[in-house]
Amino acid sequence: MGKKRIIKKSEEELIKESEEVEATIKKEVKIEAPLKTKEGRVYIFSSYNNTIITLTDLEGNVLTWFSAGSIGFKGTKKSTPFAASKVAEAVAEATKKLGIEKVQVLIKGVGAGRESALRSLATHGLEIVSIKDITPIPHDGCRPPKVRRV
Repeated sequence: MGKKRIIKKSEEELIKESEEVEATIKKEVKIEAPLKTKEGRVYIFSSYNNTIITLTDLEGNVLTWFSAGSIGFKGTKKSTPFAASKVAEAVAEATKKLGIEKVQVLIKGVGAGRESALRSLATHGLEIVSIKDITPIPHDGCRPPKVRRV
């Protein structure tokens, strides 16, 4: 076996990559009609592979959504807490543009981005009214298989 070569990115490539991520974060939010209320719901779905954050009004109509993949992260980087905080930052900007001040946060899933997404929402100026965990939990689950006879 020969030597393993580790590809290191230069500073220029890293800066270029971070600029691409920042450019996709600042995606324009389309406002169809002015909102009547200044309250909404934020659904954070964090799986082992991705983090998806959806902003809805109180009736459940989706206003906007972002995911780590839509922002520009690829592969295993989508499931990191850093990616989740960037997604939450994008959602916070969208809520400010829509004029929403108070949000109810509903968290679902078991991924690494749960806590960092919530913290990022709080630090970007959103007033969090309530936090609720809506991860589905089985009560008795499926019937176990029969005992194996040999």
